[in-house]
Amino acid sequence: MRFIGLRLARGLLTLWFAVTVTFFLVRLLPGDPVLAVADPNMNEELHQKLLADFGLDQPLGVQYLAYLGQLLHGNLGISFRQSIPVTTVLMERLPWTLILTISAMVVTIALGIPLGVLAATRARGWVDRMIQLTGVTAQSLFVPSVGIFLMYVLGVWLGWFPIGGAVDLDAAGFGATLSMVHHLVLPCLSLVLIQLGGYVLTMRTTLIEALGEDYVSLAKAKGVRPGKVVWKHALRNALLPTTTIAGLQLGTLVGGAVLTETIYAYPGIGRAIYEAVGQLDFPVLQGAFVLLAAAVVVANLITDVAYGILDPRVRTS
Repeated sequence: MRFIGLRLARGLLTLWFAVTVTFFLVRLLPGDPVLAVADPNMNEELHQKLLADFGLDQPLGVQYLAYLGQLLHGNLGISFRQSIPVTTVLMERLPWTLILTISAMVVTIALGIPLGVLAATRARGWVDRMIQLTGVTAQSLFVPSVGIFLMYVLGVWLGWFPIGGAVDLDAAGFGATLSMVHHLVLPCLSLVLIQLGGYVLTMRTTLIEALGEDYVSLAKAKGVRPGKVVWKHALRNALLPTTTIAGLQLGTLVGGAVLTETIYAYPGIGRAIYEAVGQLDFPVLQGAFVLLAAAVVVANLITDVAYGILDPRVRTS
């Protein structure tokens, strides 16, 4: 319980820091946020009234304390642009982001573990070198570059996949599900390509170390089949560090989702952030960052706890 309590306290501190930085950074954006909800030719009296309605006439410190108080009550504010609760705006977008990020994470793990095992069991061979080269190259890729390349080749040139949106407007029933999967392929593939390399290389390194341990040599000496030695004995210990990597990569997924959703006009939280920046919609921008920061903190907390359960030395260190 002490181990979990310390991790929870650290997570709450991280979330507070993210909220604070976001609050002050969005107010450095150029322009008047009132213009997002009113005509630019409005008179000064109406301008001041709108500032007062949204609490923007108060000193920055007062606004900050008021915002923290609202967060404690689960209130993310009212959208300047849409005049509806920010929670409503984000809850409409959240399912799409969850579908995209979870799909990308599952595909990355499903591909990363076998590729890492393949490289480790053929260490210093040509297969291992090819996998390492591909992994290092993938780590250096930039999300927009990957997205635009896939969009042009697989979407425009070959015409295999749609290049925007999340589902066809005229799709219904099972057809809507197929359409959603069809639209999901390119955004998901973009995220998988930028994070697969790190997962494969980590899996390879940890598995090579595990294969050199005494218990592996003992299992081989007892006549245990090579495949069983790798998948049942060595892999279980090699998965411990990669469990941490999987949790940390959620941050990369979140950051990549913002750019990916913008490129493919995918209606998730990332797209909402892009639109809020252009519209100076402070509440939506803040709410989206708080939601994403909370998701990363929770994922890291779960990863820490899971690692502590898998390896008791972490809890007692």
